Amino acid sequence: MSEAKIRLLYKIQGPADVKALPAAALPQLAQEIREEIIAVTANRGGHVGPNLGVVELTLALHRVFDTPTDSLVFDVAHQGYVHKLLTGRGGDFFSRLRQTDGASGFLYRPESAHDSFGAGHAGTALSAALGMATARDLKGTSEHVVAVCGDAAFTCGITLEALNNVVSSTKRLVVVLNDNQWSIARNVGAMAKYLNRLSTSTTYNRIHHDLEKFFTGLPHGHEMNQLWMKWKRETKDFFVNSSLFEKFGLRYIGPIDGHNLEELQKNLEFARSCDVPVLLHVMTVKGKGLDAALNSPEKFHGVGGFDPSTGDSLKPKPGTPPAYQDQFGSAMVRFAKADPRVVGITAAMPSGTGLSRLAAEVPRQFFDVGIAEEHAVLFAAGMATKGMRPVCAIYSTFLQRAYDQIIHDVALQNLPVTFCLDRAGLSPNDGPTHHGLFDLSYLRCVPNLTVMQPKDEDELVDMLHTGIELGTPAFIRYPRGPGLGLKIKDKPEKLEIGHAEVLREGSNIVLWALGPMVSDAIAIADRLRDEENLSVGVVNARFVRPLDRTLLLSQAAVVPLIVTLEDNVLAGGFGTAVLEALQEANCPAAVERIGWPDRFVEHGSNVEILRAAHGLSAEHMHRRVLDRWRHLSAERVEAGA
Repeated sequence: MSEAKIRLLYKIQGPADVKALPAAALPQLAQEIREEIIAVTANRGGHVGPNLGVVELTLALHRVFDTPTDSLVFDVAHQGYVHKLLTGRGGDFFSRLRQTDGASGFLYRPESAHDSFGAGHAGTALSAALGMATARDLKGTSEHVVAVCGDAAFTCGITLEALNNVVSSTKRLVVVLNDNQWSIARNVGAMAKYLNRLSTSTTYNRIHHDLEKFFTGLPHGHEMNQLWMKWKRETKDFFVNSSLFEKFGLRYIGPIDGHNLEELQKNLEFARSCDVPVLLHVMTVKGKGLDAALNSPEKFHGVGGFDPSTGDSLKPKPGTPPAYQDQFGSAMVRFAKADPRVVGITAAMPSGTGLSRLAAEVPRQFFDVGIAEEHAVLFAAGMATKGMRPVCAIYSTFLQRAYDQIIHDVALQNLPVTFCLDRAGLSPNDGPTHHGLFDLSYLRCVPNLTVMQPKDEDELVDMLHTGIELGTPAFIRYPRGPGLGLKIKDKPEKLEIGHAEVLREGSNIVLWALGPMVSDAIAIADRLRDEENLSVGVVNARFVRPLDRTLLLSQAAVVPLIVTLEDNVLAGGFGTAVLEALQEANCPAAVERIGWPDRFVEHGSNVEILRAAHGLSAEHMHRRVLDRWRHLSAERVEAGA
C-alpha cells in the first residue's frame, strides 16, 4: 500500500471524516479498505468475502446516516469490518482482529457506541431494527433506523416474522437487502429463486418507475401515487405485479448496483426521506477485490490465514490430524452408502459441518435447508416418522435456535433423529456468539434424549453409529479443530448406552472427564502420581445422559474425591449431573467441578489463552484438584477419619 493511500485511510477516525471527504476520493478509500481487510484477514483469518462485498454500501450508509444517533443494524454482523474501520477502530486495534485485546469479528455493543446491536447468528437484524424504530416512535424522537440484511437472512423464519409486523409497528424504517446470492454456501430455496428473478427483471422496475413518475407529475401527485401503491397491494395486480415486499407494505426500490457509490447515496437519501417503510434492494459481489474470494466464495466466507497473492490457505503444522468435522463427514458417507435410511441435514453449513462430502458423493441423501435451524430439526422429525434415520449436523451455538423443536417435536415424540453438534466448547476467534458452552445444560434436562461426547475421533464414529442405530433421539457434541490422529476402525463399535469407560483405577481421587478434557485428566493424574504419590483414577464419562450411575456410586463409596471436568458451563452441566446423582443416592462423597464459569466468554487468540483467563489451563486445573485434595485430607484428619 502506498504512503498516500495509508494517509487517507488513517485519517478516518469516525463517520464525520467520511462525510468530509470529497466524492472523488471515495473510490481510493474503498480500495484502501479492501487492501486493509485482505492484509489483516490473510494474517488473522476472518470473514473475508462478506466484508469485501459491502465496502461501497457501508461508505454510502455512513455518508447518509449519522451514527451513533442513527442506528445501523447489521444482520449476522460478520460484514461489519468496514463499519469498524469507519468508526474509529482501525490501526493496531483492527490489526488484532479476532485476537485477544483486538477487534471482535462481529459487531459488539461494549466495543463501540456505533454498534447499535450485537449479533453472530443470522436473521436478527430486521426484528431488532423494528423494535428500535417502534421504541423511537413511542419516545417521539426522530433518529433513523437501518437494517442491513443479507438475502440469506430472508430464509430465516424470524426475518419473515418481522417482515409481517413492519407496517403494523412503524411508519419509518429503512431495510437494505444486500443481495449477493450467498450466505455461507450458495443460497437455496424459493426465496433465493424469487430474489434472483426480481433482480434480473428490468421490465418490472422500468414499469414501476414510469408509473410513479406519471402519478407524481400530476396535481396532488404524491397522494395519487400513494393511492396507486395501496390499490395495487390490495388487488390482484391487474396492471403489473407488486414485489413480495410491497405485499408486506414496504416501499420497494431496486435493484441497484451495490458498488456504485453515487447511486447508493442517492437512493439511501431518498429512503431516509420516505414516510413509509422502505426496502432498498442492493446487488453486491461477495469477495469483490480479491480474485481468490470471487472464485471460491464459500471458502472465503470465513477463512483462516491465507496467502493474499494466491488465496491458498496457510498450511497447517506438519502432522496435524484431520478435523473432527472431516472425520464426521467421511463417516456419514460410509453410513449413507450402507443404509439408504441415513440422510444428512445441514442449515447452510455443508463445508463447516463436513457434510459437503455427503453432498458430493451421495447427493440424494443430503439436504441443505438454508439458515433455518428450526425447520432443519422439524424437517428431520418428519423424515423420522417415515422410517428414515436423519442426522442433523448443526453447530452447538446454532442449535440453541431450535430448542423448542428439540423438545416439542423430537424428544416428546421420541423420534430417531441424531444430532451432531460441531463447535461444542470454544470457537476462540469468533467469541461469545459462537462458543458452544451451553448445550450440555440445555439438553441434559430433556426427557428421552441420549447425550454423548467422544474423547477422540474414532469414538466419534462409534457414537455416530450408535446414535443412528439407537431408534431414539441422540446428541453427539465434539470440538472445533483437529482430532488426536487416531486411526478410524474399519467397523464401528455400537456403544452400550450409559456406560462410561474406566481408563485408570484410583483410590484417592477419580477424575470424570468429557471429550477433550479426558486428555487433560490423564495429564493431571500423571502429575499427581509423580509429584504427590496419589492414586488417581480417570474415567471417560462418554454419556452425560444417561449418566453411568452404577459406576459413579461404586467409586464414590470408596474414593474420597470425585472431580468432574467438562467443556461446558458449570451451571446445569455434567458436574451438576454428578452432584444430583450422588444426592439422590444419599452419597456424601466430595465433588470438585471444573468447567466454564457463569459468564459469557470473550473472543481470544486461541483456546489456551481463554482457558488460562478463566481458570482452565493445565496448571489451574492441577492446582484446583490438589488444593481440594489437601483441604479434604485436612478435614478428614480433624474428623479422625
